[in-house]
Amino acid sequence: MTSSAGLKPTDYVFAARALRDFADAFVAVLLPVYLLGLGFSPLEVGVVATASLFGSALLTIGVGLIGVRLDLRSLLLVAAGWMAATGFAMSAANDYLPLLAIAFVGTMNPSAGSVSVFVPLEHAVLARDTPDRQRTGMFARYSLVGALAGALGGLAAAIPDVIIGLGLDQLTAIKLMFALYAALGLIGGLLYARIPRRPVGHELERPAPLGPSRSIVIKLAARFSLDAFAGGFAVQSLLALWLFERFDLSLSQAGVFFFWTGVLSAFSFPVAAWLAKRIGLVNTIVFTHIPSSIALALAVLAPSLPWALTLLLVRAALSQMDVPTRSSYVMAVVTEAERAAAASFTSVPRSLAAAASPALAGALFAVSYRAWPFLICATLKIAYDLLLLLQFRHHKPPEEI
Repeated sequence: MTSSAGLKPTDYVFAARALRDFADAFVAVLLPVYLLGLGFSPLEVGVVATASLFGSALLTIGVGLIGVRLDLRSLLLVAAGWMAATGFAMSAANDYLPLLAIAFVGTMNPSAGSVSVFVPLEHAVLARDTPDRQRTGMFARYSLVGALAGALGGLAAAIPDVIIGLGLDQLTAIKLMFALYAALGLIGGLLYARIPRRPVGHELERPAPLGPSRSIVIKLAARFSLDAFAGGFAVQSLLALWLFERFDLSLSQAGVFFFWTGVLSAFSFPVAAWLAKRIGLVNTIVFTHIPSSIALALAVLAPSLPWALTLLLVRAALSQMDVPTRSSYVMAVVTEAERAAAASFTSVPRSLAAAASPALAGALFAVSYRAWPFLICATLKIAYDLLLLLQFRHHKPPEEI
């Protein structure tokens, strides 16, 4: 379906995703600065971040459960309004308990990751309005838009410094950024309002959130959680720490390096869609992931900085190619009625699993086993890829049959 302006429902979702990822990215940077500026301890900041993560996960699961019974457009409008309310509440609150409560029930994501109440709803809208053969390419563009918007959002975290230069204090400047977050939520709601309402037919009136596809969703969620747990051993902050300690990399050099890793990851998404058309979704996931894991292992064993950075750039160009293909595969192997729940139940466990491993990696760093977290990451990811290939290589999406 195309609007009178020539735009499709997917175009509105893309635009709303860009605004949301832009907002999430600057909030992820500014939230701890704001809390510390209010006088809270690092421990209290960590508790707020944890509350936000778990609250987002619970909200995402809840939306996945009810998404099958309600109009997706209506739910997206409610979520956009909730995002606006979260931003305005954060800009007004100064005491710890209200801030903790807002973090738990609101939409802010301190990791700027993919755990969001919007994700299962957007995935379901995109999948229902896209033919099977175009679905992977669509998810690639969706991921590319989000990644580039997030990169710009990270740069926008410097806006408070500009505001301070105009005579305002830091806390007021950050409060204005929370107000911007709220405004972007309202604009996102206007975009979601342009999505046509989907008529609910008899088939979709009283379905269970997960019906005939329950088994495969559970299996996929378990495999994806193993992948996310492995990835937590090599989060960007730990990788930066290793580069600082191993090669005395400067902050400016690190900034340039991580900018280019982000660019390579973003533009690998359309390549993944092109590759999936030729070798299939599962094969694309596995046969790009394994070389990226090998590159990571070799990078931490590299004798010099140029070799390490080159191998890490190779990893960046390959490691995220599973993002659009994974989303496309999940949407392909479940029924339309189950898509919101499937997106929720495969994304939330990933994020919860990823939250567990950085602490273990930090403990290894503390006892000077600095290469071990990355070697563990590579090993577990290869194990995940092989398990995925073994179990799902014959479970093909419609376009590959």
